[in-house]
Amino acid sequence: MLENIFKLKIINYWRNIDKKILICFLILFFLGVFFSFSSTSSLAGERLNKDYYFFFSKHLFFTLLALSIMFSISILETSFLKKIIIPLFIISLILLILVPIIGVEVKGAKRWIDLYFFRLQPIELVKPFFILTTVKILTFEKFQNPKAKYLLSFSLLCSVIILLIDQPDLGQSILLIVSWIATVFISGISLFFIFSFFTIFLVSISLLLYAMPEKFGYITNRLISFIDPTKGDKFQSSSALDAIKLGGLSGQGMGEGILKESVPEAHTDYIIAVISEEYGSIISILIILLFLYITFRIIKNCVNQEDQITKISLCGLASLLLFQTFIHIGVNTNLIPTTGMTLPFLSYGGSSLIGSSILAGIILNYTKNKTYLYE
Repeated sequence: MLENIFKLKIINYWRNIDKKILICFLILFFLGVFFSFSSTSSLAGERLNKDYYFFFSKHLFFTLLALSIMFSISILETSFLKKIIIPLFIISLILLILVPIIGVEVKGAKRWIDLYFFRLQPIELVKPFFILTTVKILTFEKFQNPKAKYLLSFSLLCSVIILLIDQPDLGQSILLIVSWIATVFISGISLFFIFSFFTIFLVSISLLLYAMPEKFGYITNRLISFIDPTKGDKFQSSSALDAIKLGGLSGQGMGEGILKESVPEAHTDYIIAVISEEYGSIISILIILLFLYITFRIIKNCVNQEDQITKISLCGLASLLLFQTFIHIGVNTNLIPTTGMTLPFLSYGGSSLIGSSILAGIILNYTKNKTYLYE
């Protein structure tokens, strides 16, 4: 009896899930495992004197954990998932608040909480839940003044950004800002309000840079070095761009790249450059197309959605996924200042994989076939 119920649930799951988005996510997870082995084996064996499979084994473990999280979230009832969004966001926000108190500092940045078996970066959990909480606020019907909900969501954004700037984490701050702008724009806000909020933010950042140059001077230094490479350290971004050029269309071959040996954290922040160097720009372009196709499928699903919350949520999550992808690529190709942004699903790191799995799980859940069929 239980076996039949289990089989029925699997059949219903497979019937209702957006198979094309699911397959794309699985391909990205698989590519992440493959490129993790390619980009970390020499780092572990030759530079850190560890087992060649040290980083690969950890990445494989977190990939399996991430897949479990993705499937667990996607199989939930959508109505139940929407009810627990706020509690999950509060929990993740509390973890982010704890970072300055009990966080671990690595290379001048305090962004992680040590959980003994791995270091958790809370912002990776906050991001998808922040978007969904913003949507909850924007679609809350009991606001007598419609403008109040935009002000409340902006205040929530500012609270998270303050915590991120304190770490400091410029890349995630930019990602949340542009994703929030996209989400509120889709909800129907006037461009005047978006411009006003953006102006307030720029003025606030400028005041911080002026008032506390010792703590936030790194932002100014990165902007200066980006505008004028002769006035700053451009080693990492220049090395990544040189690696992409060296790889050409077909690449240098698996394990033949030198970027992962010369640039710290290349397997996280510069993974697309490592892939381009060893496997060629054609593979990188195919990966970008994969992200674009996922976004296309999400937007196509939005067209068929009657529920406003689901529609805005999917657009916000798609924006988050796409912006993070292109910020990572922009840094690797020296089109934007260095920010330290991982590539979803492909970069090494347990927190990044868990955050990607939560994002993927929610997208799969919200795009399940409930009323309409589209293939």
